[in-house]
Amino acid sequence: MARSTLDAFDRKLLALVQRDASRAADALAEEVGLSPSAVLRRLKRLRDDGVIVATTAVVDPLKTGKPNFFLAALEIERERPEHIARLRQWLAGEEGIQQVYYVTGTADFMLVVVAPDVGAYDALMSRLMADNPNVRRFTTNVALGVGKRSLFVPVDPAD
Repeated sequence: MARSTLDAFDRKLLALVQRDASRAADALAEEVGLSPSAVLRRLKRLRDDGVIVATTAVVDPLKTGKPNFFLAALEIERERPEHIARLRQWLAGEEGIQQVYYVTGTADFMLVVVAPDVGAYDALMSRLMADNPNVRRFTTNVALGVGKRSLFVPVDPAD
């Protein structure tokens, strides 16, 4: 769906469901000024068009035994498409890797990794290096605290 085809109702709905996707259509309808059935149709269209790509629960990592966040910067040997595709597939298959960014600068990829402890993180990165010979090296920053954790995308109703 092109950016310009989102109207003010769509944008308001996107802002609301990003904050709480469990809200009932009645509550959403009241806030955006549409009927509940119109809200449901719009949400279905936004999903079908790939604007809403997933509905997930945000889990407290402390309460699940995965309280540590690691930020890893990967440098690769060669930027050949087949090597990058293989690495991306490997990274996508690892549950402890929450986010993967292909970036500019000294690193080629930035990862956000969650693990119960340094040992588990080290084991994951050892597997990464063993399974992906195109990775030259990595550096790690350990998050000492989390000030904000979100995937919220600002949606301005006026756009």
